[in-house]
Amino acid sequence: MKKLMILGAGISQLPLIKTAKRMGLYVIVISRQGNYPGFALADKVYYEDTTNADSIVEIAKLEQIDGICTTGTDVAVKAIGKVADTLGISGISYESAKLSSNKWEMKQAFMEYGVRTAKFLKVNNKEEAHNAFKSLSPPLIFKAADSGASKGIVKVTDAAQIDYAFTQVKKETKLDFFIIEEFVEGTEFGAQAFVYNNQIQFIMPHGDLMFYGDAGVPVGHYVPYHSSDKIEEDIRLQLEQSVRALRLNNCAINADFIIKDNRVYVLEIGGRAGATCLPELVSTFFGFDYYEQIVRAALHMNPDFRIHSAQPCACALIISDQDGEIVSLENGNVPHEDIIQVSFDYEIGDHIRKFRVGTDRIGQIVVKGRSLEGTMKRLEEVEGNITITLRQP
Repeated sequence: MKKLMILGAGISQLPLIKTAKRMGLYVIVISRQGNYPGFALADKVYYEDTTNADSIVEIAKLEQIDGICTTGTDVAVKAIGKVADTLGISGISYESAKLSSNKWEMKQAFMEYGVRTAKFLKVNNKEEAHNAFKSLSPPLIFKAADSGASKGIVKVTDAAQIDYAFTQVKKETKLDFFIIEEFVEGTEFGAQAFVYNNQIQFIMPHGDLMFYGDAGVPVGHYVPYHSSDKIEEDIRLQLEQSVRALRLNNCAINADFIIKDNRVYVLEIGGRAGATCLPELVSTFFGFDYYEQIVRAALHMNPDFRIHSAQPCACALIISDQDGEIVSLENGNVPHEDIIQVSFDYEIGDHIRKFRVGTDRIGQIVVKGRSLEGTMKRLEEVEGNITITLRQP
């Protein structure tokens, strides 16, 4: 029986763990301690921080694993790279993982390889942050170089906001610096892709449904994403250049883009599959089980990325605009073939937080339809039939 190590036991990794178990694999799950649902399904659990690459390498050696993977999280990618390099198994390299996990190193690589991206500066203190505001063209984005799930990102439009933004970003980073980049005014969207044996297997551009707080946070996605032939060519070009810049191979890709003046700018590229229901959209849109192909790629078991369909579909997070204890969770939707999933991450009595970043989600919805217009209408209907009652703290 092949052994697969999965980093993370949270709600994003749960479908990956379930898929690996369905495939008959021996599944080792690694995560720091907590109330994470993936622990209950694992054959073996190690309580370890997934950012501790050296410890994870030692566990991988001890267990003599055949493969390693994750989904929906940036913080585990460097450990995957180190394990893949040390054991000689399939996966992103450590060099590539470092480039794609540190936004400062990523941006430098983008500049070297001609990837179109926003102007940026590295800052170490408040004085440098104020100087950056003067030398760059606001609005600006203050961004932790090592964060994920939209944490440590603050949009700054006025000099009076600099001290607040500085404090918020410093809370979310383990580094002694962060980056400030110009905010590109345009239409945000993203793409999922996979690189295997140095070939891009597919590219799936997707539209983004955004929540705006300190910065834009995706709360949903939809496909197909309609754009001109010129934009489609530019998406592929920028993604190919990003893959070369970051030396990505044998891994999923989560890309964040923005269109301005008919040109595609690369915001970030991650060496893992996206969160916010994105693997479910890949599976639904293309007609193959994306989680299964991620596992197969990690084990060098002939992943099959052949496209069988172009099924319009959409997803959205279930979120709250306030903190509180859940009194009731009601899904008033009648079962329908176009409603793929309505799931809740919490139960009655649990405490939830007002939505600010991706990890504040309460659940998710995935739907499909005959057309994109019909799909979005279905998504709106399903959202309207979900009622969450809270008791205020």
